[in-house]
Amino acid sequence: MENVMGLLRIRVRRGINLAVRDVKSSDPYVIVRLGKQKLKTRVIKKSLNPKWNDDLTLCVSDPNQPVKLFVYDRDLLSLDDKMGDAEFDVGPLLEAVKTNPQGLPNETIITSVKPTRQNCLSEKSHIIWKDGKIVQNMFLRLRNVECGEVELQLQWIDTSGSQHA
Repeated sequence: MENVMGLLRIRVRRGINLAVRDVKSSDPYVIVRLGKQKLKTRVIKKSLNPKWNDDLTLCVSDPNQPVKLFVYDRDLLSLDDKMGDAEFDVGPLLEAVKTNPQGLPNETIITSVKPTRQNCLSEKSHIIWKDGKIVQNMFLRLRNVECGEVELQLQWIDTSGSQHA
């Protein structure tokens, strides 16, 4: 890929109160997209509160392009059912990387992102310095569905050899 700024590691932690798409439950999985890149978690059978803890890594070349997330219910005999979608921006995480936080105490909050109608956050998202890394924890409220949230943790991986994005 041209002009890669760095890598975005997304830990898809869990789903919360996801929609029922089978008889009493669902078999959910998550697809994450950035531009032409598309990555997928594993399917968790019969769960409305799945715990994936799957790491998906995307190459970021345009910091203004949103990361899109789609939740589906796996069906064997028909097309998979949609269970909602969300998106988020990597801009705040990249701005935090530029602050060069080395030397800060562990668990220091570098900045926070408030929920708005545009960003799908269901609560304030903190970008923190933890164990020598900048991470962002977030809960995304799923759109186009009756209920459900997905918890993510983002981590920036610099590929340029320097600490700045």
